[in-house]
Amino acid sequence: MINNKRIQKLNKIEIKRNKYGIYWMQASQRVYFNDALNYAIYLANQLNIPLYVIFGITDKYLNADIRHYIFMIEGLKETFQILNQKGIKTIIEIVKYPYEAVIKYSKDASFVIADVGYTKIQREWRSRLAQKINCALYQVESDVIVPVEIASKKEEFGAYTIRNKIIKNIPEFLGYQSDIPEINKKILQKNILYDFEKIIDRLKLKREVMQSKKFTGGYSQAKKLLKIFINKKLKKYERLKNDPSFDFQSNLSPYIHFGQISTFEIALEVFKAGININHAFLDELIIRRELAVNFVYYNKNYDNFNCLPDWAKKTLIDHESDKRSYIYNLKQLENGETHDIYWNAAQKELLKTGKMHGYMRMYWGKKVIEWTKSLLDAYDILVYLNDKYELDGRDPNGYAGIAWCFGKHDRPWGERNIFGKVRYMSENGLKIKFDMDKYIEKVKNE
Repeated sequence: MINNKRIQKLNKIEIKRNKYGIYWMQASQRVYFNDALNYAIYLANQLNIPLYVIFGITDKYLNADIRHYIFMIEGLKETFQILNQKGIKTIIEIVKYPYEAVIKYSKDASFVIADVGYTKIQREWRSRLAQKINCALYQVESDVIVPVEIASKKEEFGAYTIRNKIIKNIPEFLGYQSDIPEINKKILQKNILYDFEKIIDRLKLKREVMQSKKFTGGYSQAKKLLKIFINKKLKKYERLKNDPSFDFQSNLSPYIHFGQISTFEIALEVFKAGININHAFLDELIIRRELAVNFVYYNKNYDNFNCLPDWAKKTLIDHESDKRSYIYNLKQLENGETHDIYWNAAQKELLKTGKMHGYMRMYWGKKVIEWTKSLLDAYDILVYLNDKYELDGRDPNGYAGIAWCFGKHDRPWGERNIFGKVRYMSENGLKIKFDMDKYIEKVKNE
């Protein structure tokens, strides 16, 4: 059964029996390990009414391009097939704002269950929906292991301040298998099959970014990558995860971002492999990721320079006028046209695949600070490039990663040119640690 601490009522209207119930699928675009869907099925069964799963799709999502939509649609196609097989009615509609599709069907609904995304736009959508419907509305937290307000009531300084708060709650919130319950046989629904290619054609999408050459969306693809990671990479992960010349990362972040696979399922499979909570992968999957959610949830400036701690802002501003050896504009950066062959390789990896190696992503962000005249410009460029090209862009992890490059969730270091007391990363550091020629060759062959 679902832990009640995951469930929050968003309006004052009580559940009354009507023609059907609604699950508004938005952040959790999956069937398995989805507590929002599970709760909606439970309520529908209790009331003996059909359940509709509604997905409102907009072609105006922040900085999203056709790359993101194709990946998302690949996942939705698979998810809808599974729901259809289970007798759950699925509806996908093209709308200006996703919640408008829910409003359209809410008049005859007993309830609406929403999943939980944490960015400003996702929270605004749920707030607007709460104001516009006349049936009971609940949200169910299904995309973090420990609900954000239970983990902490405030913005945390770093992983070291939130780690124990999360770990002590893990047994309560990860201590059960979350699989989809069966719908009552009397209320099974027949579905039409959607032509998702036609949906893509009808959307007025930006088409500046090519489809990823490496990643295909969907739960089954995520499961394949998880199996490969556990069987072939996990044992060497702590030693080789930062080396960009190898591929020892899980590559699951795009699938987690679109909710195509749950961190619950990933964590449970990794635990089954004999790994404990202190392992580097679980620290990143749970502690670091949920620190990023904490950051986005409690800091309204999470996508701009004002999110930084005072010490980082001060030291960076104090050094903003320091001489730069190189200055690049957005177009040069976007095309990977700098003097730094390693940075260019990282940018080209992003352009080709939709995912940059995690260690290079840190180096990539640090260098943009070094190569732009204005701190505000540097921040805006990083957010723009991250959101436009990364399959996992527009996400708490991405915003926290950019902020980290400017000192967020970090500590002061020795003072130096341009960065002041903010941590610095160098080209020579890459050469000493890794076989960077091998990384360049790997990117060429992607």
